[in-house]
Amino acid sequence: MDRDNLLLNNLDKLHTTELGAGRIKRNLNLDTNDVVAWCSGKIKSPDAVITRKGKNWYISIENCILTVNAYSYTIITAHIK
Repeated sequence: MDRDNLLLNNLDKLHTTELGAGRIKRNLNLDTNDVVAWCSGKIKSPDAVITRKGKNWYISIENCILTVNAYSYTIITAHIK
């Protein structure tokens, strides 16, 4: 199984912390209360470019980059490109 599929096959494990959700909302100027669902939708997009570097996955989609821990499936942060 390649690494991209590993992330996509485990999206049900995707989560973040309360502080992480606040950081992601602030960094991306999101107006949603469900940051995990928003990120999951972006990761599932056929336009998402998923790469793994060390312990993290980096998902580049539209104008942002999401960072997800490869072992715990925790969404760490997100930034605008």
